Amino acid sequence: MNSGAVHFSIAADAAWAPGIETREAWQAWSTGTCRIEAGSEPKLAAMPPMLRRRTGMPSKMALEVAYQCLGDQRDVPTVFCSRHGEVQRSVTLLSDLARGEPLSPTAFGMSVHNAAGGLFSIARADHANNIALSAGKSGVEHAVIEACGLLQDGESEVLLVVYDGTLPAAYAAFRDEDDAPYAWAWLMRPAGETNTVSLSWCTTEAAEAAARESMPAGLAILRFHVRGDRELERTCDARRWRWVRDA
Repeated sequence: MNSGAVHFSIAADAAWAPGIETREAWQAWSTGTCRIEAGSEPKLAAMPPMLRRRTGMPSKMALEVAYQCLGDQRDVPTVFCSRHGEVQRSVTLLSDLARGEPLSPTAFGMSVHNAAGGLFSIARADHANNIALSAGKSGVEHAVIEACGLLQDGESEVLLVVYDGTLPAAYAAFRDEDDAPYAWAWLMRPAGETNTVSLSWCTTEAAEAAARESMPAGLAILRFHVRGDRELERTCDARRWRWVRDA
């Protein structure tokens, strides 16, 4: 059995979803009294308009929470994590290609998985390390491990941004969890005396539930954080993941 663990502190956080933009609203969501409903888009006022116009909905959400969480800080490495990224742009490009229509270079450039992180770096003229990651239903866990690796290498802070949107109708048959538009960010630091979280894992042969999940993994982990839960355990991708908030 392979196992491991990482430990970190959360120095700052931010979250955004349509209709859920304040801490009070997220608290209501975490207790089941408020739901995410597709509709509005973040204003993304901190980004220059010329760059803002190029962003799709998933990237807008990711960038909104990145700006909120990091503020004016510079030279902070970032890890952007999304299971599907700008998948709607990819579907549109593939549809154009199938019809023999010319492809938009701008649309292609914004469809790649590191588009949001790249725009964040360009807009802020920030040359800090920037990583884009996608790892299935365990994406958030792998992103946290990546961020903790940067902290272990000597970085004092790392910005983690987790985001996703809804899958296009073309992929409806492959949907294995209920989806929703959302984004959240943590400013992570080496484990300290307060706001410390531990993530441990081990390989497992336990069969995963065949039924579709009722909540995306990213939102389940956000709920653990917002509610201040002591523990969260998830089994997927042949691993058992255990999140623990240190007392």
